[in-house]
Amino acid sequence: MSAAATLAGASPDAPTDWHAINWHAMRRIVRRLQARIVKAVREGRWGKVKVLSWLLTHSFAGRALAVLRVTQNQGCRTSGVDGDCWNTPAKKTTAVYALQRRGYRPRPLRRVYLPKSKGAKRPLGIPPMTDRAAQALPLRALDPIAETTADRNS
Repeated sequence: MSAAATLAGASPDAPTDWHAINWHAMRRIVRRLQARIVKAVREGRWGKVKVLSWLLTHSFAGRALAVLRVTQNQGCRTSGVDGDCWNTPAKKTTAVYALQRRGYRPRPLRRVYLPKSKGAKRPLGIPPMTDRAAQALPLRALDPIAETTADRNS
């Protein structure tokens, strides 16, 4: 195969079905990018860290794993102020493609008051699913940086 025939960059045929996503490959792609971020941080190449972080947050694998993280925990059945819950494969797939940094506006939190043992109530803010996924996406890029630059004895 010639160099002109090989593809570079993102895969052109991203899956359109939630169940068709190869999760092992998605985790491998993100893990490889995170390892490259760690290596760049150790070498002090902060421009490379910025580029790799951008690549991770804009990749299909990064977005898919962010939606997976949000939809696979116990709080996924609790909706925010918009009342939207990503509980079907079609909604999850739509969320992966809708998760973009451009045009993102955070929504207000849904306020719920939980009773305490003494009779008082404790406030709890529940963000919408889009905000949870938008927070989980850069977390994948910031975790390797934080782990590398953290105190070794902590």
